[in-house]
Amino acid sequence: MSSLPRRSHEPDWFDAIPKVELHVHLEGAIPLPALFELVRKYDSGAAGSLGELEARFRYRDFPHFIETWVWKNAFLRELDDFAFIAEAAARGLREQHVLYAEAFCSPPDFAARGLAVGSIVETIRRGLDRVPGIVVNLVADLVRDFGPERAGRTLDALAEVTGAGVIGIGIGGSEHEFPPAPFAEVFERARGLGFRTSAHAGEAAGPSSVRAALEALRVDRIGHGTRAAEDPALVEVLAARQVPLELCPISNVRTGVVPDLAAHPIRAFFERGLLATVNTDDPAMFDTSLAGEYRELARVHGFTRAEICRLVENAARASWLAEGAKAELLARLRADPGWAADPGTR
Repeated sequence: MSSLPRRSHEPDWFDAIPKVELHVHLEGAIPLPALFELVRKYDSGAAGSLGELEARFRYRDFPHFIETWVWKNAFLRELDDFAFIAEAAARGLREQHVLYAEAFCSPPDFAARGLAVGSIVETIRRGLDRVPGIVVNLVADLVRDFGPERAGRTLDALAEVTGAGVIGIGIGGSEHEFPPAPFAEVFERARGLGFRTSAHAGEAAGPSSVRAALEALRVDRIGHGTRAAEDPALVEVLAARQVPLELCPISNVRTGVVPDLAAHPIRAFFERGLLATVNTDDPAMFDTSLAGEYRELARVHGFTRAEICRLVENAARASWLAEGAKAELLARLRADPGWAADPGTR
């Protein structure tokens, strides 16, 4: 269904510049060779080759993507698997010159295997810490499909492992079936525990989902937010409040949220002054990278190098780092010899 090119290229400016990623799921960022190792470990008949595995990641629509997500997660069965994928994903991010990332993990997806939330998070941290040269903080996805009661229990477990670098919570999953409002009490309690908050909204459901995330959950950021474009009044609210949007353009094309990249509202959001950031969501499942996202935005939407650097800086500003660390990150970005300064924004 995708109209985007899947091709290799020679390394260029888009690859070389330093980057910040705010919306990436570790379980969707497992490099395919690493995932293929897990497939061979547990069920070699599920994919006979790397090419056969890659062919699994073509989606008819968003529900089909969720089905594939569940299928892929079936190969994460032991705690050591989480250290393995965390290390592999962190190396992949570092290879993209990502300096800082806030990455989702989804512990509730694995409760049926008897894997405790705290143990999963601590094991992921162990894997991430094996990779120097990149800082990755965690955002725990409470997974809306399991309901608010289960989300509350997950939050309780997260509160017991605060040393593992979980700085926020969110709700992903089947947005079109599970609206945000029932999770309001859980999000309020999360704030009281010191967690920052995000919610997937405006991806598989329309602008009412974004409004509910803002009003009922009072989130710090919106995951995706693409379909807010269908409600001009909502766009004005997002602009006025400067609510960061964790936009994932190529993901939205791959899952059919938009028919093609030209239809994505990122250019309109950017020009209206919304706090837009660019992210990869599930890069291994969508055949993308941050460099690829920016390269396609330049090709299709005419983003200049200076504008792309502004998008990266937006991500640094929208991060949940402490103010001092945030200033240091911005300084590192701007010190890069390839950084394209925009005098009008400095």
